[in-house]
Amino acid sequence: MLGTLRLVAAAPSLDEVDRLLVEELMADGRATLAALAEKAGLSVSAVQSRVRRLETRGVIRGYSASVDPTVLGLALSAFVALTPLDPTVPTEDVPDRLRGLPAVEACYSVTGAAGYLLLVRAGSADRLEHVLQEIRAISRAGTHTAVVLRTFFER
Repeated sequence: MLGTLRLVAAAPSLDEVDRLLVEELMADGRATLAALAEKAGLSVSAVQSRVRRLETRGVIRGYSASVDPTVLGLALSAFVALTPLDPTVPTEDVPDRLRGLPAVEACYSVTGAAGYLLLVRAGSADRLEHVLQEIRAISRAGTHTAVVLRTFFER
């Protein structure tokens, strides 16, 4: 996903107010403390304290802009499954090796034959082909690519 508030997967011990604040910030990362306070029924200072605590605990990991990739010239999206060429070679460093490729927007560890699933964005089919060659060389893995035809929604 391009530019959204990221929420830690395991966030135990969030009370209802914290959950409300996180949900509101996920919907609008630029929501003011005053607007959050009104929705939560708390003072601005109480909300500010809660938001800071959520940031400190790592529940809220950051804020960013949600950008339309087509405006950036990245009209082509694809999911790329990486399958190790040699199953005896460890692959735990693959995400770190791929982190430097700007076209790789996300890297997920997954179940099944593929060890990793990547979200890749490119400006053209030629550029995607070049990126896939880079991915194969860097990861020392085979790829299986599914090009996205249409995106109905992203969160």
